[in-house]
Amino acid sequence: MTQRPETLGVAVIGTGKMGADHVRRIQEVTSGARVAAVVDVDAERAKSVAARVDGCTAYTDPAAAMAAADVDAVIVASPGPAHEAALLTAFEHDLPVLCEKPLTPDAASALRVLEAEQRLGHRRVQVGFMRRYDAEYMKLKAVLETGQLGSPLMLHNRHRNAASPPGWTSEMLINDSVTHEMDVTRWLLGHEITAVTVLTPTPSANAPDGIRDPQFVLFETDGGAIVDVEIFVNCGFGYQVQAEIVCERGTARVGDGHAMVTNAAGRWGGTIAQDFVERFVDAYDREVQAWVDATRRGEVVGPSAWDGYAVAAVCEAGVRSLRDGGRVAVELVGRPALYAV
Repeated sequence: MTQRPETLGVAVIGTGKMGADHVRRIQEVTSGARVAAVVDVDAERAKSVAARVDGCTAYTDPAAAMAAADVDAVIVASPGPAHEAALLTAFEHDLPVLCEKPLTPDAASALRVLEAEQRLGHRRVQVGFMRRYDAEYMKLKAVLETGQLGSPLMLHNRHRNAASPPGWTSEMLINDSVTHEMDVTRWLLGHEITAVTVLTPTPSANAPDGIRDPQFVLFETDGGAIVDVEIFVNCGFGYQVQAEIVCERGTARVGDGHAMVTNAAGRWGGTIAQDFVERFVDAYDREVQAWVDATRRGEVVGPSAWDGYAVAAVCEAGVRSLRDGGRVAVELVGRPALYAV
């Protein structure tokens, strides 16, 4: 692949919470890149973001931005339904892409992206599963790879949000939250998820009407491990992500969040992050820097379009289990050679 310029000109598509944070990150934290363009269907919002960045052009059309001479790479941070079109346009220009999850909202469209990338003959997409770049999860992965704990048997996950955003549905707990545990499971264990079962207790009184929250999600894997996820998006007290791996000769846990404990006025305690941006800020920084560094070398690393497709398929199985009850098998096509481990 072609090596990219010393300073990468990046187009950020979508200037909402995630996109605007990436614009800030590239300008203030990331080395070797600059924001050359921003894209949003809201022209005024795009212009407002671009005005804060020297040499940045505002667009409403992703294709126009990707055709610009000063754009060398793309971050897709628009809503999921717009991802497929943006990715296919990036492929037309052979541009490297960091695509925020989901790759696309369903397995069929993700498969179309997968097939289009295969026709290029080389990878162009890194999917934004940022937990792979979190310091605690990286340590957990490293411990597993040493083999000192033996083979993994079970993985316990807890994923809690203070409150769900307006407009959330029961299905979004699977598609927008548990999707991270799906990728973490596959990455940590090196297994594919083969079946999903979703159980729902009595909804919390804090959950908006009609939302089944919390949920308890079970994964089975092709390596014989069992994985559970407690997803609770209206816990009321903050944002909390924890994982504990149970292996043949020991266990390892991350996410306790006890970096600092205070003692004062007869009480002890710490703080709990209030959203994912606060909790995973360092992970996002590492993720984007790794993407920029690899792109400048002419490489693509990190979670692939296959990972995005596999998670989309698991999401579909999870939503079916939520709606219809029972265990639902995950259906995957054969893994193409381009995405061989």
